[in-house]
Amino acid sequence: MSTFQEMAEAVISGNAKKVKEYAKQALAEGVSPQAIINDGLIAGMNVVGVRFKNNEVYVPEVLISARAMHAGMDVVKPLLSEAEVQDKGTIVVGTVKGDLHDIGKNLVRMMLEGAGYKVIDLGVDIAPDKFAQAVEEHRPQIVGLSALLTTTMVQMKNTIERLKDYPVKVMVGGAPVTQKFADEVGADAYASDAATAVEKAEQLMAS
Repeated sequence: MSTFQEMAEAVISGNAKKVKEYAKQALAEGVSPQAIINDGLIAGMNVVGVRFKNNEVYVPEVLISARAMHAGMDVVKPLLSEAEVQDKGTIVVGTVKGDLHDIGKNLVRMMLEGAGYKVIDLGVDIAPDKFAQAVEEHRPQIVGLSALLTTTMVQMKNTIERLKDYPVKVMVGGAPVTQKFADEVGADAYASDAATAVEKAEQLMAS
């Protein structure tokens, strides 16, 4: 089994210690940091994403795998030269104003990072103006809005209104959110779960 396969397996099983060891071993063998990220860490996280989508693993396992992936990232990140850092793109995520739920958003952030995106997480209870500020500062291609309460869903509409003059796509998600609602408020995409959020991000980046 190659080091990449072993690293991916360690990510899938959530063994942070092993992931770290394999990352260090690969560096010692002269493997490029970019290859370690793509062929080891992200490859493992992709498998976790598919299993999560198929209900073969659940939130706790995904969080453990994401932690293991980050352990490997910590080893290789400092060695990446600016030229090598090929982020697929930048995505700003946040839970809308009045809503303090963050488990779903955190999961989406981890899955997007696992897929190779640079993710700026604004946190919870984020007003439309805050999202606009982040778009000006970070120039993301996508903004992801999360809400868990039916009462805060209206803030998605307000935020989309606020962002309409910026060249940015908006993706929405959260337990009460539906495709119908996403269409009504003018969102560019709706994701029912974290794995789907990655797929939708890929589609939005390509469009």
